[in-house]
Amino acid sequence: MSALCEATGANVSEVSYAVGKDSRIRPKFLNASVGFGGSCFQKDILNLVYICECNGLPEVAEYWKQVIKINDYQKIRFVNRVVASMFNTVSGKKVAILGFAFKKDTGDTRETPAIDVCKGLLGDKAKLSIYEPQVNEDQIQRDLAMNKFDWDHPLHLQPMSPTGVKQVSVVWDAYTATKDAHAVCILTEWDEFKSLDYKKMYDNMQKPAFIFDGRNVVDADKLREIGFIVYAIGKPLDAWLKDMPAVV
Repeated sequence: MSALCEATGANVSEVSYAVGKDSRIRPKFLNASVGFGGSCFQKDILNLVYICECNGLPEVAEYWKQVIKINDYQKIRFVNRVVASMFNTVSGKKVAILGFAFKKDTGDTRETPAIDVCKGLLGDKAKLSIYEPQVNEDQIQRDLAMNKFDWDHPLHLQPMSPTGVKQVSVVWDAYTATKDAHAVCILTEWDEFKSLDYKKMYDNMQKPAFIFDGRNVVDADKLREIGFIVYAIGKPLDAWLKDMPAVV
């Protein structure tokens, strides 16, 4: 839905609000984001796919597979938007990552969308500076070094000493992460990200300075007044981005 809103100039928050007014649906799980994560949701869906296939229901199994495919598509689309917006490459550019846990108020990184987003940016040789309030550096480095689903293996099968991923640094405040950065990616909806001094941040970044909000936690219009080029997922596109082809 966020992709359709961007393509048509609609606002995904307004769409979610309207749909959530239906008492049969409610608004709790309608917020657009860079993707869902956590240890349970994807695993439960894949279990449902397996049960459907075992019971001769391939059409139903395929329906549920699409949930996983759309979630993966959303993360890929976000990475492609970042790269396309920054002159079609992030090679050698510093990108600040704000948030790594799969949701706020937890240190859980299992299946967090931040892993795939970071790996996508690293694939284009970006330099990442990560600030995450509740996840330590060893865990972040371990997550980025692991293959998909390795976190679900018994602990003794996991590498005991994570191999540091080159071009990744983990810091302990947002201003250090964003200093001299070309762009900021917000990947977890921590409340503290709403009250950061974005003017201070902007003054210490490379120009043009980009913010890619994957959780819709900041006021995009206020950031544009400061001077940022802003992409907020599912929201009307910044003038800088409107003439670019749709990102898929």
